[in-house]
Amino acid sequence: MSYALVFSGQANQHADMLPWLEAAPASAPVLRHMETLVGGDWRAALADPLRRADNGFAQVVITGTAMAAWAALREAGVSAPRAVAGYSVGELAAFAAAGVFTPDSALALAQARARCMDAAVTGLHTGLLAVTGMAAARALAMFPGLECAIDIGPEQAVLAGMDADLREALVRLPREGAQCTRLDVALASHSSWMRPALAPFEAALNSVTWRPAVCPLALNATGGLGQQVPVLRPALLAQIARTVQWESCMQAVAERQPDCVLEMGAGAALARQWNARYPEVPARSLDEFKDVQGAVAWLQRNAAFD
Repeated sequence: MSYALVFSGQANQHADMLPWLEAAPASAPVLRHMETLVGGDWRAALADPLRRADNGFAQVVITGTAMAAWAALREAGVSAPRAVAGYSVGELAAFAAAGVFTPDSALALAQARARCMDAAVTGLHTGLLAVTGMAAARALAMFPGLECAIDIGPEQAVLAGMDADLREALVRLPREGAQCTRLDVALASHSSWMRPALAPFEAALNSVTWRPAVCPLALNATGGLGQQVPVLRPALLAQIARTVQWESCMQAVAERQPDCVLEMGAGAALARQWNARYPEVPARSLDEFKDVQGAVAWLQRNAAFD
């Protein structure tokens, strides 16, 4: 089956995401473990804006629900993908789906990642701003205190920085023709603000068992593909304090020539990005299906069997 997986990041999680998840028996072990970390009321908590934006909660929920969904797809007979990519924190679930470490390890790393990143900006008010319709270089020239956190395309990026700069950019950039959205993430992720998080997160990465990936992974830190641990581990570490090369990741996945792409997680932002760039290769989000069988049927219709 020739398809690719892309795992969603933070900001699109919502209370009604993947509504069939608890009814899928294969999802239960991952969900139980996730609930020991964030509580069994995680859906209700997602309806609370403050709780939803809490990194320690959100990063674990995003990772746990993605891994639970992947377990359900595997139980339904879906084979390994041709390539996998994860957007920001979605890279943890992507690595686990590719067999690099276990779902339990992915959840432990999600919790450690959030803790390390929060500690890196203790006492500071930082965040992220999505900008479309303007080149990142132009926006950064107007606001040199900001940094490019995620490179999505020629006129699409996520900027990181201090709250005051982000609030000013949210007002001024639209006057220059940009569309701006403040993201539900209380961190200047993938920027120099995260450098203090590198050493403690490296210790967390070294505490889990690593294996080579069963399929190529498109890596946030480099935009290139990797499968071997000596390539994967430093890339997963570096991405928390370096610009995510998402445009290059999509290109790397496209070069593997999948017949279709399935987004794992909440919302459909990555699927929309893919369809805009590669309309000849259909993409859907798992969050658009009423049950796992619908997603499997779509994959079977669109992905040729190897």
